[in-house]
Amino acid sequence: MLPNKSTTIVSEVKDFFTSSEKAIYTVLTILSSLTLSEKHLGLASKCNNKHKNINKLLLVVMFPFFEVKDAWNYGQSSLYPAFRCGKDVFYRLLNDYNIPWRKISYKLTMQLIGKTIDKNNESSGELPSCLIVDDTDLPKTGRRMELIGKVFSHVTQKSVLAFKGLFLGYHDGKSFFAMDFSLHGEEGKNKKKPYGLSTKQMKARYSKRRDKSSPGSIRKQEYFTTKIDNMIEMVRTAIGQGLRFDYMLVDSWFTCYALVKFVSSRRFGCHLLGMAKMGKTRYLFNGKKLTSKEIIDCLRKQKKLKRSKQLKCYYSEALVDFNGIQVKLFFCKTSRKGKWNVLLTTNQELGFEQAYKIYAIRWSIEVFFKESKQYLGLGKCQSQDFDAQIASTTICMLQYNLLSVAKQFTDYESLGEMFRSTNAETIQLTLAERLWQLIVDVLADLAELIEIDTDLLMEKLISDNQRITKLTNYKALLQAG
Repeated sequence: MLPNKSTTIVSEVKDFFTSSEKAIYTVLTILSSLTLSEKHLGLASKCNNKHKNINKLLLVVMFPFFEVKDAWNYGQSSLYPAFRCGKDVFYRLLNDYNIPWRKISYKLTMQLIGKTIDKNNESSGELPSCLIVDDTDLPKTGRRMELIGKVFSHVTQKSVLAFKGLFLGYHDGKSFFAMDFSLHGEEGKNKKKPYGLSTKQMKARYSKRRDKSSPGSIRKQEYFTTKIDNMIEMVRTAIGQGLRFDYMLVDSWFTCYALVKFVSSRRFGCHLLGMAKMGKTRYLFNGKKLTSKEIIDCLRKQKKLKRSKQLKCYYSEALVDFNGIQVKLFFCKTSRKGKWNVLLTTNQELGFEQAYKIYAIRWSIEVFFKESKQYLGLGKCQSQDFDAQIASTTICMLQYNLLSVAKQFTDYESLGEMFRSTNAETIQLTLAERLWQLIVDVLADLAELIEIDTDLLMEKLISDNQRITKLTNYKALLQAG
């Protein structure tokens, strides 16, 4: 359980709801069951701080479930009575470069994954567990943001003001969990306008000093590291945290020799399965160094093309040597005149149809991008401080993971449906805040009219009415705040 007052805050809010309101009740129940120590995670507040950092973190995680857009709108929200503070209290948390957001994310997410293990074991025929890596555009509007620049968007096919977010996810066979990320820029080839900005625009960007060994400084250094190097380091960190997987899934941008070598050298029996490019990379096939195009031409001449009725596509496969590492290539296309695509795997025993089904799991990270941007505000933070960008992205990942677990314990068909349900249920809390004083005033007048003690009247009403019980729970919450 979350220690002391931290548990109290979440539990008091949860007490307003009943188990019949399954969406928000399930979310808050899971959240209150997590173990998080301030000192252990570097969250310890300074002695002159009125509010504990752990309380601030828990409330920020609850923001989207209570329709709180950001810290600026917190004062008008139904959560405000539980924790009375100004917006600057949250801004100081998000801008603190000493907070180890990656450590916090792993600590909580590994607990969330653990809650689904027993439930997943009840099912049979599950898909293998997979690590998934992909990047996405996180557009911004302010040119004065720290480290901001222009990146090329493959969606719009033009340069946009944004960060490139590199994300690492884990699929346990049923649900997707966001595990790690790093933010990047693209310097570009124009030396006169690095990152797509003029000299004046570069100088106008926000900046601040950080201790070199601080978590914030390390995250800033990642910005200048290549995505391939960061990807491998994130996978290394995930393994170090105890995460095990059967396959690592990547698209053609990330499939490279460095990743093949890294994954094939792990000792717990994992494999790489990634889309490769039909480009200039050469593999040793039948004693010759050939490109993917040349290999499929050879296979076609040898009449080794096959047809999959199940997947409705043509395919062929070849065992090749990739700079000293044995890998298997799967070539596939949907029609005779279509373009060939190629999958690469380090598992030489894998069949094409199974490889196709496993690789389809990679789509879950695209769903994460879409749903997190739509419902949880992924990438919407407009703070100038790079530490706040890191913090808000981490919190968004935690919110998504929380919903992923809650969805497994309810019968909602999609995460979006569950999110909308939590919002609908928490509207009651806002209405209670506005109506409570009116109810108390009416009951006081009624008690005076019938000459009975107000507290006694309340006690009699509460004993038989669950909804009024919930309102009194909320009254206690108001008074505690």
